[in-house]
Amino acid sequence: MSHNVATGLKRPVVRSAAAFVVAAGLALGPAVAQEPPAKPEPGLLESVSRWLDEQGSKIGSTFKDAGKKVESFGREAGVAAKTTVEGAKDAAGAVARIPAARVVTGHEMCQNAPNGAPDCVAAATAMCKAKGFESGKSADMTTADVCPAQVYLSGRSSGPGCRTETFVSRALCQ
Repeated sequence: MSHNVATGLKRPVVRSAAAFVVAAGLALGPAVAQEPPAKPEPGLLESVSRWLDEQGSKIGSTFKDAGKKVESFGREAGVAAKTTVEGAKDAAGAVARIPAARVVTGHEMCQNAPNGAPDCVAAATAMCKAKGFESGKSADMTTADVCPAQVYLSGRSSGPGCRTETFVSRALCQ
């Protein structure tokens, strides 16, 4: 009991439950404050939303990779096109340098060189000059065995008296 000096009345001490809780809270405060509050379990809507966010990130990454590949392909195609154009220009330049070149046909015999091999440079030039050009190179040669008539009449196609002749049949003239 408590005594009130001003009134002289005595009144009983009533301890409320709230005061007890406050006192207990002060005593236990540090222990209770260390526990984190419990998180509620995610709901269906929150889970679906998180899944959609993750899928959006993955799709964005895929499109970025595809964009880089298309960009790389475009760069490589440009290099290939440039190389092709330069090759075509080079070929056109080579053709332009020989505007008066033409292949002619004929039958010009090649002379034998000192080593016995046919020398057809002079034969190709002679064939081209006969067609009005200044020079030429052999494009096609033909070789034949030529024998006297007696060899063929005896049933042979080679033997003594036969020789091999080479002649230019086509030449590139300029």
